[in-house]
Order: sequence, then structure tokens, then C-alpha cells
Amino acid sequence: MPRQLGDLEDAVMTRVWEWNRPVTVREVLEDLQRERSIAYTTVMTVMDNLHQKGWVRREVEGRAYRYTAVSTRAAYAAALMNEAWSKSDNAAAALVAFFGMMSPEQRQSLEDAFSMVRGDRPEVAPEEAGSSPVEDMSEEAVEEASEVTREEPAQERAEGADSGPDAGR
Repeated sequence: MPRQLGDLEDAVMTRVWEWNRPVTVREVLEDLQRERSIAYTTVMTVMDNLHQKGWVRREVEGRAYRYTAVSTRAAYAAALMNEAWSKSDNAAAALVAFFGMMSPEQRQSLEDAFSMVRGDRPEVAPEEAGSSPVEDMSEEAVEEASEVTREEPAQERAEGADSGPDAGR
């Protein structure tokens, strides 16, 4: 897992993740400019760096690239947590400390996640089974959590050299 994203990398990736579609440098630039003064070439460089690091794929469309996230924000967060946890000399103590910092909502999300991983999620319709924490999760939250277990590593890289309008820059 690569290092944690920098502030500008995170701002760019947030848009790519939220929009959940191929995006151009121009689209990201225009959205970022609502918050800060930033140059086109700066955003282009950041997106190229994210591509080189394996966070986004890109395809040529006309004279520009369209960038798509390689993994979800949830997978990124999970990898960061896993990396931090693996550096502890006492994994159990680290988890206990982490759980102690969690809000009640975060603890419920953790319980929901355990239920999903264990397969406790009933296969019957909610109206037949009654309510459970997993059933109370939004479909989007269930799908995103499920994607984390299916994601490929963020460092997936395309074979060979890139071609296109910005290649070699």
C-alpha cells in the first residue's frame, strides 16, 4: 500500500471517488477552483502522479485523458488502517485503543461489518426476517463494504508505456 495521500492528492481523489465516473483534469480543476486558486498544470501533474502511483487509470479521449479510480475510498481507508495496525508491536492493545476512540455510530458500523464478513446477513427479504443492523444499512453502504473485500490493490499498473497527449510530461 502506498503512503497516505497528500492534501491535494486527497482533494483530487475525493472528486474522482464521489463522481464515480471517468473525469478530466479540466473538470477537477473547475471544481477545485471553487475552494482555492490552483493552476491547470498543477492539477494535471497531481493526476499524472496519481496515475503513476496506481490510484487512477486513464484513457485517451480526444486530446485529453479521462481518469477513473482503481479502488474505492473504503478500500483506501481499510488499507491505511491495516498498515497502521500491522506496525503495532501489540496488535490486540492497538485494537482495544482504536475501539475506545470509536463513536457509537462507528461501533455499530463495525458490528455491521462483522455480520457481513461472518455471513450473518440473512438471505430473506427484510419484511420476512425482521430488522437487523445489516438490514438497516443503506444499500450503498452494504455495496461499498462488499466492494472492499473484492477490490484489487491500488498499485495495479498498466503494462507498457502510456501513450497519449500528455505522455512523457
